[in-house]
Amino acid sequence: MTSNLTHRFRRVLPAGAGALAMLALGACSLQDSLLEQQQPQVILPSDVQSSTGALALYNGALGRFRNSLNGGNNNQEYIWNFEGLMTDEVQSADSFSQRNDADQRTTLSNDGVLRPVYERLQQSRGFARDAALALAQYAPDEKTKYAEMFMEIGFFEVTLGQAFCNGIPLGETVDGVPVYTQPLTNQEVFQTAITRLDTALTNLTGTDAETVRIRNATLITKARALVDLGQFDQAAALVTAIPTNYTYLITYSNTTQTNEWWQMYTSTHRYSVGDSVSPGGAVRILNAIPFYSSNDPRIQKKPAKGVGLDTTTPFTELTNWGREDPISLVNGLDARLIEAEAQLNKKTAAGYLAMNTILNNLRTTPPQYGNLVIDAMPALPLPVTFDEAVDQFFREKAFWQYGRGERFSDLRRLTRQYQRPANTVWPTGTFFKNGVYGDNVNFPVPDSEKSNPNFTGCIDRNA
Repeated sequence: MTSNLTHRFRRVLPAGAGALAMLALGACSLQDSLLEQQQPQVILPSDVQSSTGALALYNGALGRFRNSLNGGNNNQEYIWNFEGLMTDEVQSADSFSQRNDADQRTTLSNDGVLRPVYERLQQSRGFARDAALALAQYAPDEKTKYAEMFMEIGFFEVTLGQAFCNGIPLGETVDGVPVYTQPLTNQEVFQTAITRLDTALTNLTGTDAETVRIRNATLITKARALVDLGQFDQAAALVTAIPTNYTYLITYSNTTQTNEWWQMYTSTHRYSVGDSVSPGGAVRILNAIPFYSSNDPRIQKKPAKGVGLDTTTPFTELTNWGREDPISLVNGLDARLIEAEAQLNKKTAAGYLAMNTILNNLRTTPPQYGNLVIDAMPALPLPVTFDEAVDQFFREKAFWQYGRGERFSDLRRLTRQYQRPANTVWPTGTFFKNGVYGDNVNFPVPDSEKSNPNFTGCIDRNA
């Protein structure tokens, strides 16, 4: 984690301050105080050593949480967006080589877009930790907010383990001094995340609505880590009591941050909706789900029109979320899918039936989260074999969780847990812009991490 309580903020002088300064230079009768800035230039540790300061750190950490996953305003994608590019969710309609490399599965450790994606996750871990420590010391009664910060830390670490190669350091900055760790395997990262989430859960014993909201988010996040570790029954047991209509929403506004999916699709035309063919249909993309051409109500879109920012790629627009529309971090749908996967892994006819029943219940009565309304869908047929059940489950999961960072992990798990070769899972074949798809099944930890003397590169690039 990299964070520093003595972070410097540059302040803008009030309107008219320049004129006052000139007047003061020409009229010595004015007090020097007129020239002083009304706000300090430096926020020192002592400035936040109070309950008010602790709550300010908490609010700041929440903002960085949103920004590091799907926050916008600057045409810079973050982890959910960059994951979408490497999977079949998104196709690059941009001229930037880094976005095309991610789409082609050829991202390198010196990639200029990957670096801020990774660093924002690690830095935001640090801000959540700072907020948690401040709350513990200066606002000890704010147990729910304290726990929410540990939920954030756990969520960041689950995300890092799902997206990056084996060999992720989880360092911290303590009193301005970096504390480096050895690189960890993805499994060790998930186990570390579980300890953070358990810390949150021990502080979420209340029954008020806000505590229950954070507790449910923590339980779903921990269940995801258990799924990543292949502990399907344990994961399902954690989320059984979470109602399907539950959601933890990330919100956006014009005055703070906009929804990055709107930014990259509607505003700038850098992305086109993923499909099983290239934009325009000239090239078939092996293994890819036809998100755009399937006409599935979970992918809301506009008809193809014009070209993207690269002036060549046909542009297809996602409309699931507008500029200020909220998006689920986690929700009750995720809980039902975790239960369905546990039934899938029983590898019995009864398990396939139970999985299929859960999926069809969701299709019959689609839950609504935020402003995204989904029409009811017909029931799916009952799968007979394990392979058929796996195909059905992961296709449904991909549509339900589109754009929320789960597809990337699922493609890795199909290889790691379900023994499917990577070239039967990831987008493969001719890349519609140039050459062929690469063999990336995760992101490399960027070279900037080599400031850690313990880190020399990924341990391996295995799924």
